[in-house]
Amino acid sequence: MTIPQVRQYKEQGRKIKMIVAYDYPFAALIDKSDADMILVGDSLGMVVLGYDTTVPVNMEEIIYHLRAVRRAARNTMVVADMPFMSYINVDEAIRNAGRLMKEGADCVKLEGGLPMVDKVKGIVDAGIPVMAHIGLTPQTVSMLGGFKVQGKDAASAERMLLEARELEGAGAFAVLLECVPAPLARLITAKLSAATIGTGAGADVDGHCLNAYDLTGIFDRFVPKFVKPYAQVGTQMLDAFNAYCREIDSGGFPEEKHCFTMKEEDLKRLY
Repeated sequence: MTIPQVRQYKEQGRKIKMIVAYDYPFAALIDKSDADMILVGDSLGMVVLGYDTTVPVNMEEIIYHLRAVRRAARNTMVVADMPFMSYINVDEAIRNAGRLMKEGADCVKLEGGLPMVDKVKGIVDAGIPVMAHIGLTPQTVSMLGGFKVQGKDAASAERMLLEARELEGAGAFAVLLECVPAPLARLITAKLSAATIGTGAGADVDGHCLNAYDLTGIFDRFVPKFVKPYAQVGTQMLDAFNAYCREIDSGGFPEEKHCFTMKEEDLKRLY
C-alpha cells in the first residue's frame, strides 16, 4: 500500500483495511493477512503499558514499538501515531514526524482539527505524508468530557466537516474519523478527496480500523461499542496458562520428550 494507492482505492470504491498493532508477532501475522495498513497507535499506552490514558506515551515508546512492527511489516503500510505534546508547534511537529519516518514509518498520524492545520501543512511540506484524526481524540479526551461520540449536534457536525476540509487542504492524504455518527461520516467521506478511515464511524467510510487486541478478544479492560471481536484468543490464552500450571502441580510437565539428556558415563563421573 502506497499513498497513491490509498487515493486509488477511494476512487475505485475499494475499502482500506487498517489494524492497530504494537509488536513483531502481531505485525507479522497482519502482514500475512489481507490488511493494507498497520497503525502503531499511542493506544499502546493503555493496551500494552497499562496506563489509564494515551497521554503519558512519549516518542521513545512509540519508536520502540514502531521498530518492532517495521521489522515484521514487509508488505504493509506502517502508520505511526505522534504522541501527546510531540507536535506542540510546527517546528516540533516536523522534527518528531521526521524521527518517526527515520525509524520506519511510512506516514504519521496526529490528532486534532483546526488548530492542527498549520502542523499538518508543515509536515506535508517537509515531504512527510500525514493522516489526520478528528472526532473523538483520546489525547484530549478530558476536554471532550470523556470517551463520547462527537459531532451529534448541528454545530459540532458543521465544525467537524470544516475541520476535515481544512486538514485535507493542508495536505492530509487521509482522515481518521473516530466515534462519529454514521450519517456525518458518510457526508464527510462524500465531500473529501482524501480517504476517510472509520473507527466507530459507520459503514460508508473509505476504510476501517480496529485494534488487533480488541478484534481478537485479548484486551478486555473495556470494549467500545464499535468493536466486533472476531475471536476470543484471550480466553484461550488464559486456559493455556492454567493448563500449564495444573500440569506443573500434577507432574505432567515436563514429560521426557521435553527434557535433554547426557551420556551415562559422563554423568557417573560427577558422583
